[in-house]
Amino acid sequence: MTSLTAVKAKAAALFEEAPFLAHIDNQQDYQHALALMDQLIEDYDASQPLIDILSVAIEHWEDRAEAFSEFNTRIASLPDGVAVLRTLMDQHQLKAGDLREEIGGKSLVSMILNHKRKLTLEHINALAKRFQVSPALFLAK
Repeated sequence: MTSLTAVKAKAAALFEEAPFLAHIDNQQDYQHALALMDQLIEDYDASQPLIDILSVAIEHWEDRAEAFSEFNTRIASLPDGVAVLRTLMDQHQLKAGDLREEIGGKSLVSMILNHKRKLTLEHINALAKRFQVSPALFLAK
Protein backbone atom coordinates (compact mmCIF):
# COMPACT_ATOMS: atom_id res chain seq x y z
CA MET A 1 0.00 0.00 0.00
CA THR A 2 1.24 3.48 -0.89
CA SER A 3 2.16 5.71 1.98
CA LEU A 4 0.29 8.95 1.40
CA THR A 5 2.57 10.70 3.85
CA ALA A 6 5.59 9.70 1.76
CA VAL A 7 3.86 10.81 -1.45
CA LYS A 8 3.01 14.19 0.09
CA ALA A 9 6.59 14.68 1.29
CA LYS A 10 8.06 13.79 -2.11
CA ALA A 11 5.59 16.05 -3.92
CA ALA A 12 6.37 18.93 -1.54
CA ALA A 13 10.10 18.48 -2.15
CA LEU A 14 9.59 18.36 -5.92
CA PHE A 15 7.46 21.51 -6.01
CA GLU A 16 9.88 23.29 -3.69
CA GLU A 17 12.72 22.46 -6.09
CA ALA A 18 10.73 23.31 -9.23
CA PRO A 19 7.61 25.36 -8.39
CA PHE A 20 7.08 26.12 -12.09
CA LEU A 21 5.84 22.53 -12.55
CA ALA A 22 2.46 23.52 -11.16
CA HIS A 23 2.36 27.29 -11.63
CA ILE A 24 4.45 29.66 -13.75
CA ASP A 25 4.72 33.13 -12.24
CA ASN A 26 7.24 34.89 -14.50
CA GLN A 27 9.31 34.70 -17.67
CA GLN A 28 12.19 32.91 -15.91
CA ASP A 29 9.84 30.18 -14.67
CA TYR A 30 8.47 29.91 -18.21
CA GLN A 31 11.96 29.44 -19.66
CA HIS A 32 12.74 26.76 -17.05
CA ALA A 33 9.48 24.99 -17.89
CA LEU A 34 10.23 25.00 -21.63
CA ALA A 35 13.76 23.71 -21.05
CA LEU A 36 12.46 20.89 -18.87
CA MET A 37 9.75 20.04 -21.41
CA ASP A 38 12.39 19.69 -24.13
CA GLN A 39 14.25 17.20 -21.93
CA LEU A 40 11.12 15.27 -20.96
CA ILE A 41 10.07 14.84 -24.58
CA GLU A 42 13.27 12.85 -25.20
CA ASP A 43 11.67 9.92 -23.34
CA TYR A 44 8.03 10.78 -23.93
CA ASP A 45 6.48 7.52 -22.71
CA ALA A 46 8.38 7.42 -19.41
CA SER A 47 7.85 11.15 -18.82
CA GLN A 48 4.16 11.33 -19.77
CA PRO A 49 2.77 12.06 -16.26
CA LEU A 50 5.20 14.92 -15.70
CA ILE A 51 4.66 16.20 -19.25
CA ASP A 52 0.92 16.32 -18.56
CA ILE A 53 1.42 18.39 -15.39
CA LEU A 54 3.99 20.73 -16.95
CA SER A 55 1.99 21.28 -20.15
CA VAL A 56 -0.95 22.59 -18.09
CA ALA A 57 1.32 25.11 -16.34
CA ILE A 58 2.82 26.22 -19.67
CA GLU A 59 -0.61 26.52 -21.30
CA HIS A 60 -1.98 28.61 -18.41
CA TRP A 61 1.02 30.96 -18.58
CA GLU A 62 0.75 31.35 -22.35
CA ASP A 63 -2.99 31.99 -22.09
CA ARG A 64 -2.64 34.82 -19.57
CA ALA A 65 0.83 36.37 -20.07
CA GLU A 66 0.73 39.81 -21.65
CA ALA A 67 3.52 38.85 -24.05
CA PHE A 68 1.22 36.27 -25.66
CA SER A 69 -2.01 38.27 -25.93
CA GLU A 70 -1.55 39.42 -29.54
CA PHE A 71 -0.21 36.02 -30.55
CA ASN A 72 -3.15 34.22 -28.91
CA THR A 73 -5.63 36.49 -30.69
CA ARG A 74 -4.01 35.81 -34.06
CA ILE A 75 -3.73 32.08 -33.49
CA ALA A 76 -7.34 31.78 -32.32
CA SER A 77 -8.46 32.94 -35.75
CA LEU A 78 -6.48 30.27 -37.61
CA PRO A 79 -8.14 27.01 -38.70
CA ASP A 80 -6.85 23.70 -37.36
CA GLY A 81 -4.55 21.70 -39.66
CA VAL A 82 -3.46 19.11 -37.10
CA ALA A 83 -5.25 16.22 -38.81
CA VAL A 84 -3.42 16.98 -42.06
CA LEU A 85 -0.12 17.22 -40.20
CA ARG A 86 -0.69 13.88 -38.46
CA THR A 87 -1.52 12.23 -41.78
CA LEU A 88 1.60 13.59 -43.46
CA MET A 89 3.75 12.55 -40.51
CA ASP A 90 2.33 9.02 -40.72
CA GLN A 91 2.79 8.81 -44.48
CA HIS A 92 6.40 9.98 -44.25
CA GLN A 93 7.09 8.04 -41.02
CA LEU A 94 8.17 11.18 -39.18
CA LYS A 95 8.47 11.85 -35.47
CA ALA A 96 8.04 15.15 -33.67
CA GLY A 97 11.79 15.82 -33.72
CA ASP A 98 11.86 15.54 -37.50
CA LEU A 99 9.88 18.79 -37.85
CA ARG A 100 12.38 20.99 -35.97
CA GLU A 101 13.06 23.21 -39.01
CA GLU A 102 9.41 23.67 -39.92
CA ILE A 103 7.81 24.02 -36.47
CA GLY A 104 10.49 24.02 -33.78
CA GLY A 105 11.40 21.75 -30.89
CA LYS A 106 9.74 18.43 -30.16
CA SER A 107 7.80 19.94 -27.28
CA LEU A 108 6.11 22.49 -29.55
CA VAL A 109 5.30 19.83 -32.14
CA SER A 110 3.85 17.65 -29.38
CA MET A 111 1.73 20.52 -28.06
CA ILE A 112 0.40 21.17 -31.58
CA LEU A 113 -0.41 17.49 -32.13
CA ASN A 114 -2.22 17.42 -28.78
CA HIS A 115 -4.23 20.56 -29.61
CA LYS A 116 -2.52 22.57 -26.86
CA ARG A 117 -1.04 24.98 -29.41
CA LYS A 118 -2.06 25.82 -32.96
CA LEU A 119 -0.11 25.93 -36.18
CA THR A 120 0.93 29.45 -37.16
CA LEU A 121 0.95 30.69 -40.73
CA GLU A 122 4.75 30.44 -40.65
CA HIS A 123 4.49 26.76 -39.64
CA ILE A 124 1.90 26.12 -42.35
CA ASN A 125 4.03 27.70 -45.08
CA ALA A 126 7.12 25.74 -43.99
CA LEU A 127 5.16 22.48 -43.84
CA ALA A 128 3.57 23.12 -47.25
CA LYS A 129 7.00 23.67 -48.74
CA ARG A 130 8.46 20.54 -47.13
CA PHE A 131 5.62 18.26 -48.19
CA GLN A 132 5.05 20.04 -51.53
CA VAL A 133 1.37 20.66 -50.87
CA SER A 134 -0.77 23.77 -50.90
CA PRO A 135 -0.88 25.74 -47.64
CA ALA A 136 -4.67 25.69 -48.07
CA LEU A 137 -4.58 21.99 -47.15
CA PHE A 138 -3.69 22.97 -43.56
CA LEU A 139 -6.37 25.66 -43.49
CA ALA A 140 -9.32 23.47 -44.47
CA LYS A 141 -11.67 22.64 -41.63
